[in-house]
Amino acid sequence: QVQLVESGGGLVQAGDSLRLSCAFSGRTFSSYVMGWFRQAPGKEREFVGGISRGGSTYYRDSVKGRFTISRDNAKNTAYLQMTSLKAEDTAVYYCAAKRFLDIITTDAIQYNVWGQGTPVTVAS
Repeated sequence: QVQLVESGGGLVQAGDSLRLSCAFSGRTFSSYVMGWFRQAPGKEREFVGGISRGGSTYYRDSVKGRFTISRDNAKNTAYLQMTSLKAEDTAVYYCAAKRFLDIITTDAIQYNVWGQGTPVTVAS
């Protein structure tokens, strides 16, 4: 079965950068679309961005130009590079994986497997 393990979260200052990693195991990583979501305290989980099997990416408007998603199929790992972090980026960040259609979807229910989350706190 597929397992996802996020790492790289922590406490940073506004304007800093942080890179999150999502280690994938159990199946063929290259067969999965990968998504990143986040959930701030008291708020709903929201889509941050995703990367298709072919490497195409899509982001929510509030992170465009600041966040970059990539994948390394040789290392079975997806990444979320975050720059110019803001206090409003504070959340628990989750990676998720979905099979079949090579389409990035913002709908969390379409993702089959989830990691445990890694917290990111941005101090202003």
